[in-house]
Amino acid sequence: MFNPLLALSKWKDDYVQKNAYFQIHSLFVILSLWSDWMEVFIERCAGLDVHSETIVACVLIGSKDDELIKETETFPTLTKDLFRLLKWLEDHDVTHIAMESTGVYWKPVFNILEDFFDITLANAQRIKNVPGRKTDVSDAEWIAKLLRHGLIEKSFVPPVDIRELRDLTRLRKKWIGHVTSEKNRIQKVLEASNVKLSTVISDVFGVSGR
Repeated sequence: MFNPLLALSKWKDDYVQKNAYFQIHSLFVILSLWSDWMEVFIERCAGLDVHSETIVACVLIGSKDDELIKETETFPTLTKDLFRLLKWLEDHDVTHIAMESTGVYWKPVFNILEDFFDITLANAQRIKNVPGRKTDVSDAEWIAKLLRHGLIEKSFVPPVDIRELRDLTRLRKKWIGHVTSEKNRIQKVLEASNVKLSTVISDVFGVSGR
């Protein structure tokens, strides 16, 4: 379903110089988040504010016509605590989760929760750029509110096998770079010692060079 508010958020960077855009966009979002007529896309959702040592989770439950139920809990980030977070979310019948893609802290959380919930990984800058936030609203609650109303653009996260393959290829590229650097260093040492192997053999590190 087309969401005009989300579309406006995407276009913000292109029209940052236009003050009228900010006024209209701010008005739309503020009215959307705090008015009764705003459509609720997800009735059982959670926002996660992930840090290096703690995760703040806020669950929002309720349809457009129901009284909104909010529960917040803080968890450590050890593996056993991530499974506690999983159980806590399941106990609340949460279906959708959103969190910011900040650093690498989101990865262990995502890996444990991805098989159980529909997870939206959000660009942290886009979350901060959405106006209308009240000062007393926590990061986790703000993320949950945006998710509830369909105002978060979902970042693509490849399947786990692709992620693992990507890590392996990056590691391979890194070590190839190390090997190349070391070969260049040895070449310079030989040249500095006036050992000019490169003038008589094409590959110093090939069979002939050994």
